[in-house]
Amino acid sequence: MHVNYGYLLAGARAAAGLAVIIDVFRAFSCTPLMFSLGLKKSILVSEPRQALRLKQHHQDYILVGEVGGLPIEGFDLGNSPSEILNQRPSYFSGKTAVQRTSSGVQGALAALEIADEVVVASYNVARATARYILSKQPAQVSLVAMGWDMKERAPEDDWCARYIAHLLGAGEYNHNQAMREIVFNNTAQRFLSADEPRFPSEDPVLCLQRDVYGCALGVKRENTSVVIRKTEIS
Repeated sequence: MHVNYGYLLAGARAAAGLAVIIDVFRAFSCTPLMFSLGLKKSILVSEPRQALRLKQHHQDYILVGEVGGLPIEGFDLGNSPSEILNQRPSYFSGKTAVQRTSSGVQGALAALEIADEVVVASYNVARATARYILSKQPAQVSLVAMGWDMKERAPEDDWCARYIAHLLGAGEYNHNQAMREIVFNNTAQRFLSADEPRFPSEDPVLCLQRDVYGCALGVKRENTSVVIRKTEIS
């Protein structure tokens, strides 16, 4: 198994073999959390208007996302794990979410055009993702760190990629060093230092928890939609 790294949109567009699209802050920390709360599936869309159009035909769909990190008018929830966690226990049970984000979702859609298979990941599902990859034994794995808004690399995504590679037996990982670089970087400080309710300080706490959920998250085309579902690990 050959493991290589990619970054930002260019990395997603060049992803070969089994592509792992990593977005720790916050898209793919939100997704496994919603599944743990009973979500059935998540549909990925590139533009807010696509999500709003789906909502017109499916009133029970839950629209989750952001543009520039900020909540979208007409959406049910922002791209925030703390906001998701704060919903009533039955809110996601048996439901379908529609996710639109500026980085992770765009990367997953781009990678699907070229890669043999796509999964999405964060620290929350890193070990489950590695277990899934090891069960598949692909010839090539592309770990793609999507960064902030696909414009600048972000240490939380870079280090999560290194953690998954380490779990695959393809490199070293130092969690103390990772947390030091992540927590004091401006991507985390957007949440931790700002008095801005749209960037909740609770979000990094939830996003940086390792190996919380035991499912990998596979991305596939289903008719005209791109859908994330929990993937069985053999």
